[in-house]
Amino acid sequence: MIKNRPLARTAIIGGIIVIAFMTANTFWSVRQNSDATNEAVSTVSSFYLEAMAERRARIITNLINNNFDQMKKAVDFIADSNCGSLEEFRDGIGRVKSLLGLNRFALVDEDDIVYTQYTTYTGGSRHTFLSDVSTHDRIITTVSIYGSSKQLCLAIPISGISFMGKPFKACFVQLDIKEIVELLAFDDQGQTHFALYVKNGGNLSGTELGPEIGEQNIFEALKGLVSEEVWNENYSNFENEKEGNIRFSMGDQEETLCYVPIQGTGWEMAVLIRDSIIQDQIRDVSERNFRTNRRQIGFTLVSVAALAVVLILQLKKLSKEKLEEEKEASRAFQNMANTDSMTGVRNKHAYLDNEALIDSKIESGELKNVAVVLGDINGLKHVNDTYGHAAGDQLIKDACTLICEHFKQGAVFRIGGDEFAVILQGKGYETMHDVMNEFNRTVEENIKTGSVVVSIGYSVLEKDDHSLQEVFARADQMMYARKSELKAMGAKTR
Repeated sequence: MIKNRPLARTAIIGGIIVIAFMTANTFWSVRQNSDATNEAVSTVSSFYLEAMAERRARIITNLINNNFDQMKKAVDFIADSNCGSLEEFRDGIGRVKSLLGLNRFALVDEDDIVYTQYTTYTGGSRHTFLSDVSTHDRIITTVSIYGSSKQLCLAIPISGISFMGKPFKACFVQLDIKEIVELLAFDDQGQTHFALYVKNGGNLSGTELGPEIGEQNIFEALKGLVSEEVWNENYSNFENEKEGNIRFSMGDQEETLCYVPIQGTGWEMAVLIRDSIIQDQIRDVSERNFRTNRRQIGFTLVSVAALAVVLILQLKKLSKEKLEEEKEASRAFQNMANTDSMTGVRNKHAYLDNEALIDSKIESGELKNVAVVLGDINGLKHVNDTYGHAAGDQLIKDACTLICEHFKQGAVFRIGGDEFAVILQGKGYETMHDVMNEFNRTVEENIKTGSVVVSIGYSVLEKDDHSLQEVFARADQMMYARKSELKAMGAKTR
């Protein structure tokens, strides 16, 4: 017993030393894995934020470019209408607003008189950008009108065009910044924050970039949170319309924000997410692995290395799942944006997307046969005025059902309050005349029974056509001629 005491003491001390060494090695490994986790979280955060910022920036850029394209179409459309009176001129403005989805569209003559669908006013002092319109291809600016509401103004010059005997110099649209912000608000339950900024860091969108920065000027909020060198670098990026990212600490919380410029606007789109949002989602997985290490002190460095590999794979999987969720949210948003809420058919936005796709096929010579059918509901105003808007809404639904039942092999769109369009290709194009005849016979019977009446016109792509809009215009003329025929048969026209 006595002789074995030194051996026992050595074994105990040696065991304690080995256990202490393995414990220390385990905790060191835990610390190393924790640092690697934080670094991976930072990388995932940056990639995630950059993707979200660029996506939102593209949405705004596409919205601006689409409005500029639609303004050019609107001017051409009104110019072709040969408006001789102020009333006809305003009707023309109203029609292009409805057809092309241009909110608050206006034209400006050489004397800075602004013409809208409903009013005429002097715009020189109200819209200062009009003084520069002749020297720019495009003008993008912001103004505050209607109280505190901020508006995005898009203007283009027009030359050589006269209406009512007066030369006109420009046209413009106004988009409410709040509506643009609502278009961008598709993040995951408020965990990701975004805001639009002007060059000096002022908050344009009125949205909070997290609880620390809030709605205040981003550079005033960052003073004291980042070094002077980082502050100056990012201030310069804003002034020169460059992209970048900023990391800063608030207490024990790490914050990451990314920003990208929006082309042609002088704006920056900034997106922020707290690192703990992503950390919390992977924390359970990490902690389970760390607890396993603490319980099994005898694991070798190979086990620690294997754990690191597992953790990296899990981080990649989490990043992939987050990106898939973003894509799914985007697809849901796109489907909602392309569907008419009342009838369930596709809306004007979807029609314009299809028009752009078909135009590209026409230009390349890939598409030869396509037709457009336009329908306008007879008597909608009469029903609204006589029986109320609920009855009018039902009339719109009944008209949509009638059109869909006949044009089963076409793409049906609701492009206005009482207007529908059908694009026919393939089998729908081949059977178009039979379907048109059957539809017109049904409508004429409906006049006698007091059922829904829809005036339709159609046109097909001709050899000299360069766009679907030309087909649309001919179908529109035929539709109005049909409306006159149905009026003679006793149908209401309005």
